[in-house]
Amino acid sequence: MRRNVQIIGWTLIWSGIFIFGYLAWQLYGTDVVNARVQAEAMSTLERRRPDAGTPVVEEVEQEGVVIEHVLEDVPGEGVGFAMLRVPKVGLEAVVFEGVGTQTLAYGPGHMPGTPLPGQPGNAVISGHRTTHGRPFHDFDQLVVGDLVEVETGIGTHVYEVRESFIVAPTDVWVTDSRPGAWLTLTTCNPKYSARERLIVTAELVSGPNVEYVQHLDALAVSPP
Repeated sequence: MRRNVQIIGWTLIWSGIFIFGYLAWQLYGTDVVNARVQAEAMSTLERRRPDAGTPVVEEVEQEGVVIEHVLEDVPGEGVGFAMLRVPKVGLEAVVFEGVGTQTLAYGPGHMPGTPLPGQPGNAVISGHRTTHGRPFHDFDQLVVGDLVEVETGIGTHVYEVRESFIVAPTDVWVTDSRPGAWLTLTTCNPKYSARERLIVTAELVSGPNVEYVQHLDALAVSPP
């Protein structure tokens, strides 16, 4: 009987050690690994920029006005292609193409099927809030007017926060296309839970394509 009690006791002790060890790894160990991955990705991005070549520019003429649209190729899955900066919360992180589990472990991920940042439409970027570097940890602090910068191969695109709200994980309409040029940032809510999604939307206010987007908006509202 005494031996059985000892076995149960040690089993509970080792189970507790395992559980706490796993939680510590998830909350802090993944941050350490992510810091190394991000440092390597930043270094790779810096080396790649001088070889990026001349951006492809499409000229659009409407009513005698010529507007330049700077295009950009979509990167391959898992490729780090942009720098995301949010001064309000001190964030600077490499953005990777894709939103799969492994890709989001590297850092913020751009959702395939949505435009790249700086292009017309609704560019969507998702990121972790409590593990793997927790890049979006303080996004609940963002308010209307805060700036978000995304630097890609064609330049720096500056967005201004327009709205922040909570939705259910099934509310995928937040990724739908929309007129103008928008950046939608998504993460889990509340912290340490995946019960909801925190959504931050921001509108393009500066960058290589801002005049082109404004021109498209003007055409959309012009009388026939």
